[in-house]
This record gives sequence, structure tokens and C-alpha cells, in this order.
Amino acid sequence: MTAPAREPATQPATQPAPAKINLALHVTGRRDDGYHLLDSLVVFTALGDRVTVAPGPPSLRLTGPFAHAVPGGEDNLVLRAARAVGAGAAITLDKHLPPASGIGGGTADAAAVLRALGRVPRRPEMLGADLPACLVSAPLRMRGVGELLDPVAGLPLLDLVLVNPGIEVPTPAVFAALERRDNPGLPPWGGGTRAALLEWLGQTRNDLQGPALRLAPVIGDCLAALAGQGAGFVRMSGSGATCFGIFADGAGAEAAAARLAAARPDWWVRATRTIEGLPLALPQG
Repeated sequence: MTAPAREPATQPATQPAPAKINLALHVTGRRDDGYHLLDSLVVFTALGDRVTVAPGPPSLRLTGPFAHAVPGGEDNLVLRAARAVGAGAAITLDKHLPPASGIGGGTADAAAVLRALGRVPRRPEMLGADLPACLVSAPLRMRGVGELLDPVAGLPLLDLVLVNPGIEVPTPAVFAALERRDNPGLPPWGGGTRAALLEWLGQTRNDLQGPALRLAPVIGDCLAALAGQGAGFVRMSGSGATCFGIFADGAGAEAAAARLAAARPDWWVRATRTIEGLPLALPQG
């Protein structure tokens, strides 16, 4: 049943666009239409972009340190998201996450636009495989092509350091370099402490990490640098090139990020923490 259209908003609405982290990502198959099937544990962080939607003719204004890297024009994903629900809006995107970096980026921004508008298309995964998960921005098991979501209970909050070496790794090239596409799915997660989660993660993979490393060996430098700073677990997120390290506490993560940023000023380095989720009540349209 299609929800009735809402009246146009009369005041600007602002929504966060949290960074998405694939703690584990297994590629389990490929459909006849070419889309890959995934089984992934995703979490979201306090770090991210911010989107403001105001009444007005369709437009996009860009601010923030990565504003210069956002493609403009009608194909921009945030404008496409607004059009997908029949909304015309003046959108301001405050861009703090590096583009094409495996942590949500433009997909999280599009999800934030939909939350601000209070509407979601019937098949949000058609705008991007991560978009259904980014709409929720809470710990999730994401399967299929991104449309099958299951809440994950008992996941501890994590203190992270994110590192991006300042390169873009094209997602299609990473998938094309996969040597196997029919891997087993994730093992069951029964909840527990941070130590239990690290042990569980040791039984999982990011199946895209190997192909991305072959395309961009500097990703290995990022992983080694995080491990060298005392991270209890390191891995690449999504299709790269952003890598994450899990630290024992926030102070340790902040100190490690400061040291890494000083040693590699050409890298994007940030300390952050995962979040439990965002308030969400979206009708479909």
C-alpha cells in the first residue's frame, strides 16, 4: 500500500549521514543480471556528512572539506534520491567523508536526504546497494544485493580509527578482480563482549580486500600502520580504500589517530565511535 504524500516541508530539515563500516563482507553469489550477492555485518559511526533539505527549486549546494570532490549535475545521487520520491528541494551537503572510499559516502548522503524528506522509494537498493542499510544506520546484517536487512543485537560499541590513503578504488574494478564469487556466508553471531566480537571477526573476511589490494597496494600500508598503532583488529571496509582499526578505548583511538596523522599527513585519518542507530519512521512512496 502506498503511503499518502506528505505536505511539503515549510522549514529546513537536517539529517546526519553516518559513515558505514563493513566489519565483515562475504560475497556469496552473483545473479544473472550481474549484481553480486553479499552477506555483510555493517555498523555506523558518529563521524559522517550532514545534509540539510529546505523547500525550494531543486538544487545542490556543497560545503565541507570534500565539497570539491562531489560530482554535480542531475546524476548526483542526492538529487536522484529526491527525484525518486517526487520531491523538489534545495539541498545543502556538508561533505566530510572522502568520496569513493568504501564507507557509504554518497549513498549515506542520499539516505539522509530521504530521511529529511520523510519518504523512501519502494526499492531503495536501486539507488545503491548500501542505501537500505544507510537509511537505518544501525548495526545490521545486510544480505542479497543490499535489500535484506536483519538487526544485529548484542553488538558492543567500538572505538575506531579510519584511514584512507587519498585514492579512489573503483568498485566495479574490485568486483571484476574477484577470483571467487560463491563463498560461504557469515557465521552466526551470538552477542558478547568486544573481545568476543574480535574473535568472531577473526572467522570472517572481506572478500573484496584481496582484489582491492592487488589494484592498490597502498591499502596494505594502511592496514600495517593501524596494526602498528596497537589496533586489536584491522580490515578494509567495503570495496576500499578506507581501512579501520578497532581499539580498546576512545583515548587509545584518539592517540593512535594523532600519531598516524602526524606520520602520514597525506592520508585522511580520523578517530570515531560506532553508534547504536538513528530514530527512523519512514513511509514508502
